[in-house]
This record gives sequence, C-alpha cells and structure tokens, in this order.
Amino acid sequence: MTRLLILNHIHNAKQSLQSSRVRSALTMLGVTIGVASVTAILALGSGAGRVINDQINMLGGNIAVIRPGVTVNPINNITQPQNNQGYATSSLSKSDLEKLKKIKHIDLVAPLMTLGGTITADSPAPANTKILATTPELAGISNLKLREGQFLGSEINENSAVVGQQLSINLFGTESSIGSKMTIHGQTFIVVGVLKPLNNPINYNSIDFDNSVIINYSMGEKLYKNNAQIQQINVRSDSINNLDQVVKDINTVLLKNHDGEKDFSILVGDQISQPTNQLFFSIAGVTAAIAAISLFVGGIGIMNIMLVTVAERTREIGIRKALGASNTDILYQFLIESLAISVVGGIVGYIVGYAVAFIVSEFLVFSPVINWQVALTAMTISIVMGTVFGLYPAIRAARSDPIDSLNRHN
Repeated sequence: MTRLLILNHIHNAKQSLQSSRVRSALTMLGVTIGVASVTAILALGSGAGRVINDQINMLGGNIAVIRPGVTVNPINNITQPQNNQGYATSSLSKSDLEKLKKIKHIDLVAPLMTLGGTITADSPAPANTKILATTPELAGISNLKLREGQFLGSEINENSAVVGQQLSINLFGTESSIGSKMTIHGQTFIVVGVLKPLNNPINYNSIDFDNSVIINYSMGEKLYKNNAQIQQINVRSDSINNLDQVVKDINTVLLKNHDGEKDFSILVGDQISQPTNQLFFSIAGVTAAIAAISLFVGGIGIMNIMLVTVAERTREIGIRKALGASNTDILYQFLIESLAISVVGGIVGYIVGYAVAFIVSEFLVFSPVINWQVALTAMTISIVMGTVFGLYPAIRAARSDPIDSLNRHN
C-alpha cells in the first residue's frame, strides 16, 4: 500500500512539473549551476591528483616528501590556496638534511630550494622561470632524464647548471645549449645539461622542469649568503616495504632536531597528490564561490516555487484531506515534488559539470576524472537541497485545515 502511495506521489510530481515546464526549468537552474560547479571542481581536482599519484607510482611508490609547516585540511587548500614555494621562513634546515641522510633504509635525499632573481643570457628569461637549487640526488628521486649533457655532480664545476628544454630555447634559441653561459645574481653559470621535455608542469615538486634552471645546492646557499630557504626535501626509501618505517624514523629525527616542535609535514602516497597547481586553485576558488551562491539561490527558488504550488493547490489539499489523506500523505506528496525538482536539476548539473570540466581541461595538462564519488556527491547535494528547502512548504501544506482549504477557493 505504501509503495503504491509513493508511486502515486511520484506520478503526481511528474504531472506537476510537466504542467509548468518553464517555471520548473527556471527553478532547477540554480541547482543545475551549483551542482555543475561542484562536479567540475571535483572532476578537475581528481584529475590533477591522479597525474601526481601516477608519477609517484611510476617512481616506485617509495617516495616521501617533507615540507615546512603542518598540512591543512584539503578543503582549505581549495578555499585558501597556498603555494608550497612561498614560505617566508622555512622550518627545514641544512642540519635536517644531514641527519636524514643517516637514517636506515633511506636511499636518496634531495633538498629543493627555489630562488628569486633574473636570468641574463642571449634572450631574457620568461617571468615564470624557476631557479632551483638542489643536489644530484634529485635526478634519481624524480627520474629526470637528460636530452644531452650531464646532471649536476661532484665531479663537475660548482658553477654548472642544467636547464629545461623549453628554457634552453627561450634563452639561447636552441635545444642544444651545452656550453652556453647565463648570469644569475651576478654569477656566471655554464650549461652542462639539457633535460628531456616532460610537458607536464604538474608534479609533486611543484616545479615546471621544462622552464627551469637547476643549479647546485651549495651555489644556491652562496647566492643568498647562506640565508636561502629549503622549501621541500624529497626522500626515497630503498624499498616500498620500508617506507612506513622510514616515515616514522624521519618524524622522530626531525622532532628531536626541532626541539619537539611539529613544524613540518611528511607526505606519502595520496597525500603528495594534493593538487598544487596555482591555476587549478584559481579555477577551484571561483567555481566554489559560484557553487555556494548558486546552491543557496537554487534552494531559495525551490522553497519559493513550492510555497506558490501549495497556495495554488489549496483546494486540492482540502479535498484530499476530506477523502482521508493524512498529514503525512500530504507532506510526502509535496516533499517528493521538491525532491523531483532538485534531483532532475542535479542530474542535469552533473552532466553540465563534466562538460565544463572537459572544456576547461583543454587548456590544462590533465583531464578530469569520472568516478562514482563525484556522482554520489552530486546526488547527495541534490537530495539534501530538495529535502531541506522543500520541507517547510510540505509541512505548511500538511498542517493546513481541510475546511479552510475548501472554503478559501469556493
């Protein structure tokens, strides 16, 4: 009996929506825009995360990343984006670096120190060019391949530099720039290696290696008169099976070296794959704001249209109650209509959201991810909106007096 009653409510909701298609479509619009925005955010975020996660897995899955500061909630990463390279004072030090090298089962350790400054060569360097000071171990940890020449090492001159292929073209007009000279902070560097193109500025190092110059860590310290900051330390364990123990040992060593202060974060696996691309954060921030506003406006629209519907169908409510319909029956009838509006709007929003995500991805270096979590989130938002904003009109309809309802439209 209950099942037949619910099916009848669904049938009535369908008829109600079809009888006023334009009004129903306009009411759904707010829900559609909100759900589409949320879907686009999640799809693009998952896509950016997958790119980095795939990189970690390809490197063996035995990498840990140490960054200054404590990791914040992923939601805050979207609403309050932070650039991992932007710490004014890093809590990581050269002393940390030396102590990490002594930990058992650690294979390689490489610091990342990004420097500011202008690069002078045959042509000016683009504004987004990164100057990275590190050690030879970075090539092994991040699997950096050379197009020609060699990477940094103790056997070569301290004033040597490795450049990305695109930066080589920008600075010297050629992919083969071995032996070319550039000036950074008044210091002359000689190109000894050109990296193979990666064509992927999104990685767990937050460095676009195609457009970067890499110099020795010791030279980075000299250029900044030993005041340069370590923004990240990459660690590779000798086996993925030993990674958990390595992380525990790193935490113990750093806590001791920092006088018990937990002012660092150790990230592994999916934690490393949190999107760090600034363009993604810009897109996420804008779409999150649109989503919040649209969902609220859409919810108000649902409540408004349902109150109008209740007022228009006052006599119908009185007749149903006179024929034996309970308050619960009336409540379900209008609540299901509200849910129908929000769910249909949510389905359309889910489709539109993915369409937007795929369009935006044409300008990015990663594709959105289609998974059940995004669909579940979109449907959950739709159901919650339909329930929350449709509940008051449904309760108002259920509590109406049948005699007053019949007399009001006589």
